Amino acid sequence: MCKVVAIIPARFGSTRLPGKPLIKIKRNTQDKPQNKLMIEWVYEVAKKVKNITDVYVATEDERISDAVKRFGGKAVLTPNTLKSGTDRVAFVAKDISADIYINIQGDEPFLEPFVIESALDLVLAKKFTIGTVATFFKDISEVQNLNTVKVLVDSNMRAIYFSRFPIPYSREAIPLTLTSVICKKHIGVYVYTRDALLKFAGLRQTELEKAESLEQLRAIEHDIPIGVSIVDCDSIGIDTLEDLEKIKFYG
Repeated sequence: MCKVVAIIPARFGSTRLPGKPLIKIKRNTQDKPQNKLMIEWVYEVAKKVKNITDVYVATEDERISDAVKRFGGKAVLTPNTLKSGTDRVAFVAKDISADIYINIQGDEPFLEPFVIESALDLVLAKKFTIGTVATFFKDISEVQNLNTVKVLVDSNMRAIYFSRFPIPYSREAIPLTLTSVICKKHIGVYVYTRDALLKFAGLRQTELEKAESLEQLRAIEHDIPIGVSIVDCDSIGIDTLEDLEKIKFYG
């Protein structure tokens, strides 16, 4: 049986929103509104994903580790020198054996389990050794927001490029409208086979990765295919105080 482990990278020292994994978020549930830490909401989503064997939070900060353990979760402390969430996942993978690893961003508290499963299915079916997810833009302001990552996908559902800028440039598509946008909105979920994860982590950061501050470009530059599942769903990644304001009207 295939062993699948979900790992949630969570940094306390975010430059745009320090301490964000420990920010409390109020959500309406089926029973009643609940107020929980952002990292706890993400952890609960991960636990609901089909085929997952176990879930861990990977963090460089004891405050996050202690908080996870208080709500009954599992946490692993990682060095604060690691360059990306994927590097943090790979660090944990060296001691926690599995066939497949899922990297779920710790700032995506509104993810639905089926979104994660759609990326997992790409790897379980052996179509790709790395899978991720994208969706359709629903607001033109997101296309113009540099904190929202865009992805171009080819006819075989392979990622061509990721960017913080609207891509590709088209003179005919100015001004931008939702009907003229070709790129998709990337959602922060990655699924890797063990070999692909460890290979990725063993590669040096590339110039594109550093320029865009997007770790997935390391795989693209080293010709490691990334499969992209397109889902009709959305999620709010919380990177800034403005994102926190948005979620008052979401979920």
